Amino acid sequence: MLGRITGAATRGLLMALLIASPALLLPGVAADSSQITVLVALLAGFLTFVEYYSNSPSILEFRDAPPFNRLRFGAMFVTVLALSMMLKGLSEPSPATNALTSMATIIGNTLDFPYSPIRLAVLMLPADSEPVLADMVRSAAGISYVISLLAIVLMVLFVRLLNWPVRKGAFNVWVNLPLFDPTAGGDVLERLHRDARVNIAIGFLLPFIIPAVVKAATDLIDPMSLNNPQTIIWTISAWAFIPASMIMRGIAMARVAEMIQQKRRRTYANADAEDGFQTA
Repeated sequence: MLGRITGAATRGLLMALLIASPALLLPGVAADSSQITVLVALLAGFLTFVEYYSNSPSILEFRDAPPFNRLRFGAMFVTVLALSMMLKGLSEPSPATNALTSMATIIGNTLDFPYSPIRLAVLMLPADSEPVLADMVRSAAGISYVISLLAIVLMVLFVRLLNWPVRKGAFNVWVNLPLFDPTAGGDVLERLHRDARVNIAIGFLLPFIIPAVVKAATDLIDPMSLNNPQTIIWTISAWAFIPASMIMRGIAMARVAEMIQQKRRRTYANADAEDGFQTA
């Protein structure tokens, strides 16, 4: 019980810290904005604590299959922290922020080629945006995209090389997939494979679709709001994290389907062997 409370409290604290990081690091944040950020951070931390403290998850998938959620959280935390440090360096430069900005600039310029997600992220800015803002969005998108790709690569390595999610024990499909209804109709394997393909396909397309949607919605959304550092941080972070999270979910669903298929084959093979033994 004590271990569960400690683990849930630690995860809730880390989630609250993630939400509050931009407001804590960026200089000159308005008081009203800080209050809203603190409220959202406390709410996110509380929901995370409740989710991990309960005996079974309600909406969080793969809760008992580390390091799936740790990879996703780590990618999001590193992305938000890196973007916050970069934007802080615009007004309060330091050796750390300068080095991070230089690395992000190199990555952004390298990946900024025609029809790339980075180029599309820059094009979602208004036509009259200042060059400094365009350069910052390019660098932020570049480093965020690389972090998301690294998270996907790590997920693949855990699945293929470290035998996730059964490396440290049994895997309960229905506990780790609380939103998946096995009685909804159709074969479970077929539905898992379909969900995996859909998640991977949507995750691949979202970095291209999101900038187009944002660009089309500029008539409804004040484009000048993109000058707000916190808006840049959360917009770019979501642009990189949501597709990566969906691809990782697709990889996980495909792995679960593979495990169920292997178990079925073993069960059928044992049944056939028993039938042959009884016949003999």
